[in-house]
Amino acid sequence: MSNYKEIVTKAVIGKAKKITHNEFEMICEEKPDTVLGCWIINHTFKGTNSNNKVSINGDFDINVWYSFDNDTKTKVKTEKYNYDDIMSLSLKDNAILDNESEVIVRSLKQPTVTDVKIVDNSIYLKVEKELGVELVGNAKIKVNILEEDDDYEVLSENESLSENSIDDIKEEFLDA
Repeated sequence: MSNYKEIVTKAVIGKAKKITHNEFEMICEEKPDTVLGCWIINHTFKGTNSNNKVSINGDFDINVWYSFDNDTKTKVKTEKYNYDDIMSLSLKDNAILDNESEVIVRSLKQPTVTDVKIVDNSIYLKVEKELGVELVGNAKIKVNILEEDDDYEVLSENESLSENSIDDIKEEFLDA
């Protein structure tokens, strides 16, 4: 007859990834002529769960280097932008989402500016990013317990640990 034990452990109970596109507007003091460069830094984010959905709140700084005054002057403008993304997750193996479930969010592809348009004094930026989410919660594992004899070798007290005895030592090895 087999005995079973249930082990409660932490396991990934839901997992998903999503590519998102957001559009942001940066209003400049001068009328930009040309965008010379864009880069995104300081990306931070946090996820919370509710009803099999993960809400991801994040922000990052966008730096835009642009020319103005008929391409005779340049300037770098930096602004912080916030975003909110919702990801629906299907839970694995009928897992239950509770308040003890942990949300792990990873940036699989850092935010990148994919398109830029200049309209009057505004620069419109299209940003693409890919986020991955894992829900970690309690899971039960049922294991079969085998009741077999110990597989230890039984030694008697009289048995020596070494097969060689002091009589087996050759005298020629003792001379140095």
